[in-house]
Amino acid sequence: MQKFLAEAGVASRRASERIILGGRVSVNGDTVRELGTKVDPIHDSIALDGAPLRLKRKLYVALNKPRGYVCSRKDDRKRKVIGDLLPAEWDNLYSVGRLDSDSEGLIFLTNDGEFSLHLTHPRYRVLKKYLATVEGRVEQEMLQRFKHGIVHEGEKLKVDRARTLSVQNSTSLVELELTEGKNREIRRLFESQGLTVSRLVRMQIGKIKLGELRSGKWRMLTEAEIKSLLSQ
Repeated sequence: MQKFLAEAGVASRRASERIILGGRVSVNGDTVRELGTKVDPIHDSIALDGAPLRLKRKLYVALNKPRGYVCSRKDDRKRKVIGDLLPAEWDNLYSVGRLDSDSEGLIFLTNDGEFSLHLTHPRYRVLKKYLATVEGRVEQEMLQRFKHGIVHEGEKLKVDRARTLSVQNSTSLVELELTEGKNREIRRLFESQGLTVSRLVRMQIGKIKLGELRSGKWRMLTEAEIKSLLSQ
């Protein structure tokens, strides 16, 4: 059942489990609360909160998120959302992970819950590469501390790889790679050292690079790209 809900674009498989346990799903008119219930999408009538569900065509979109946009389809605070950058009929797509409002770069959107889970769950260790413009001089010793891990606000933060690409006057350009991203992790790492990240761009997820995709623009992922992400 939870796999069907994920493939129908309702939510990730994990979130779908909570929906089932909440008694919001029915099969052939009967409420189902048991996880792992088998369903036949062709012959069974499946509904969420009384509304019939059908499997939807799976979509996989790469977007270059501009600064100032929130990773959501709607926002109660009337902020700009990434949904504004996509066709209106794609209202069932949700972001795979998040970038905070001030960050830019590559983000995926999909209605495939399994795809989303694979790219966001720590056990799959999918690489994400970032470029950070830092106000201040970043020394190699600092990056070594990032690799070993730093405790910030009671949470351990760390990167897999980091290197300084350039230092100009009082600004450093740093490349960082993570396979498990916590909320604002890169910004918090530098904050712990008294430095501020003035610009943060995600350049790569898995083997997929931002490339020449312009800010605010999107493209469909190819079948080969999707397979490469799921094979990691």
